[in-house]
Amino acid sequence: MTAVKPDFVPRMEGLDALRGFALMGLFLVHMPELYELYWAHPATDPTQLLWHDIIFTTFAGKAFALLALCFGVSFFIIMDRSAKRGIDFTGRFIWRLVLLGLIGIVHGLWYRGDVLEVLAVMGLFLIPFYRVKSNTVVTALGIFFLCQPLLVFQMVSALQGAGWANQKPASWGGTIPEAYLTGKSLIETIRMNWVDGHPFKWLFMLEAGRLSQILGLSLIGMVLGRIGFFSQPERFAKVRLFGWAIAAVLALGLYLGKAKLVALVPTSEAVFMPHSLWDTIVSSWFDLSLMATLALGFLSLYYGAGHRVLNLLAPAGRMTLTLYVLQSIIFVPVFYSFGLGLHATMQQSTAVLIGIAAFAVQVATAHLWFRYFLYGPLEWLWRACTYLTVKVPFIRKSASA
Repeated sequence: MTAVKPDFVPRMEGLDALRGFALMGLFLVHMPELYELYWAHPATDPTQLLWHDIIFTTFAGKAFALLALCFGVSFFIIMDRSAKRGIDFTGRFIWRLVLLGLIGIVHGLWYRGDVLEVLAVMGLFLIPFYRVKSNTVVTALGIFFLCQPLLVFQMVSALQGAGWANQKPASWGGTIPEAYLTGKSLIETIRMNWVDGHPFKWLFMLEAGRLSQILGLSLIGMVLGRIGFFSQPERFAKVRLFGWAIAAVLALGLYLGKAKLVALVPTSEAVFMPHSLWDTIVSSWFDLSLMATLALGFLSLYYGAGHRVLNLLAPAGRMTLTLYVLQSIIFVPVFYSFGLGLHATMQQSTAVLIGIAAFAVQVATAHLWFRYFLYGPLEWLWRACTYLTVKVPFIRKSASA
């Protein structure tokens, strides 16, 4: 086995910082959500509801979407760097996705809301699109998937009276398993995560349009990688500001006008799905517009006056896999009944403040970690398994010396 050299190509720290920002947003959603147990007993106190609504309006659906966008950029970077060395990385990238899927499956036994497995499966669909050389075509395909074609088709079919299209989505019947709330057995929690949580996650992802959204965003991310949006950020300063203004206007318009827009599709007891589907579609568009506002605003500040502060997130973005898994390893037992069982007593404000403090500790740890190591621990393991060798440099030479 030959040694695998680390990537000495200068890192795109703007992409790392943006990925770190997405990880922060996802964690700040998980915390007041109590790693999904919030829905067993939602908050009723107005102050606590305010905390919940601020976090969910800002980050729920947006942070995850941003991770999907970054996933598409990273896909292009990996494929492109190998292509420039005369290597077709397709086969090894498929193996890399298989490994990510396995990590996700194992992580899903601990926390049913794992997203790694979903990203791994959807990553397979990116590979044929990489062969399409026209950025216009790929962008158009990305926008097509972001328009939720499956949900639109179901909505139109429901309006035309199709019985199958007017059936309630299976994920609507999902509940929080009692094993999470009152059971004391970790084994039972793991079993429920597999037999109940695993299929529920995929049903929700499909029926809520998340799979289509992931593919669309990943394709857009691939195009951003191709045009040098992160490798040549100085070229896109005006584009970022212009895009931010458009996204902000769209987000505000959809936020204020959503009720009137959704009301355009009628509803009744007999035919209720078209209205519900239209609500889901419009909500996904709001999430996308606010995600774009956050991303472009973040990058405009990052490449401007806020660089020094926002670049603190870059090391966290370099070890997103490790930190994401570590978050659930630590906090699932805090909320679930096999651990401390605090899901019934922790307030939204407390959960958010703990989340902010915990992520700050993770950022500080990431800065310290990269003084001595080249990769995060799970990132190194993923890379070593990708190349089927342990001869992947891990400790920095200066640190080992």
